[in-house]
Amino acid sequence: MPCLLRFILLLMSKMQNDNIALLIDADNIGASGLDPVLTALAELGTVNIRRAYGNWTKSALKGWSGILHKYGIEPQQQFDITKGKNATDMKMTIDAMDLLFRGNVSGFGIMSSDSDFMPLAMRIRQEGIPVYGFGSAKTPEGFRQACSRFIDVDALMKAESNDDSGKVDEDLQKLLVDAYKASSRDEKGFASLSEVGKLAGNRSSFDVRNYGFTKLVDMFDAVPSFDVQRRDGGSVWVRRLR
Repeated sequence: MPCLLRFILLLMSKMQNDNIALLIDADNIGASGLDPVLTALAELGTVNIRRAYGNWTKSALKGWSGILHKYGIEPQQQFDITKGKNATDMKMTIDAMDLLFRGNVSGFGIMSSDSDFMPLAMRIRQEGIPVYGFGSAKTPEGFRQACSRFIDVDALMKAESNDDSGKVDEDLQKLLVDAYKASSRDEKGFASLSEVGKLAGNRSSFDVRNYGFTKLVDMFDAVPSFDVQRRDGGSVWVRRLR
C-alpha cells in the first residue's frame, strides 16, 4: 500500500476514534449555551458521551429538562442528601475518573463555573488528555487555568451569533505581542499566524471566542499594531508594526 494512502487511512482512523466526553454540572450552569459548546468541542472529536448531573426534582433545572432529549444528553440524578453539600460534584468526578482510566476517551469537556473541578481538570491533563472548560465570566481563575482551554459561554454565544463585535483590550494586545516575539520570523519580520496562535494558546483562558471573534485572523485584523498578510496557498502571516 502506498505510503500516502496508509497515512490517510491512519488519519481517518484517528479522527473516527477521537471520543469526547461532555460532563455538565446542571446545578451550576444554564442550558442556553449548549449548542455552541458542542460546536467548540468538535475541535477535539465527536462528543459521544453526554451527561448532565443534578437534582432533577428542582424547578431550577426545568431549562435543562426540556432539551436533554433534543441533544441526546443522559441525565444523572443526584439528590441533595445533606443541606449545603453538593453530591453532583462528587458524582461527576467519579464518572470522569472512570472514563479516564477505561482509556477510550481522548478529550473532556467540563461545563461548570465551580472551582471544585480544578483538581479534576489538572488530573486529567496529567494523563496528556485535553480538557475544555465552559463556564461564566465569574468562573474562578483556578479552574480556568487548570483546563487546557477555558471558554466563557456568554462570549461564545455572542461570537456564534455575531451579536457583538470583537474587542481587543490592553491585556490581550500584550499577550499577542509576547506570542509574536517568541515566534520565528522571516527576514521581513512576519511570523506564521498558526505559530503565534499556538504560543498564545499556552494560556488556557486564551480563545478567540472569549473576545468576541470566531477566527484568530479576524482578531489580528482588529489589532492596529499588527499587519496581516495573506500569502499564496492560504497561509497567513502577521507582523508587529512599530
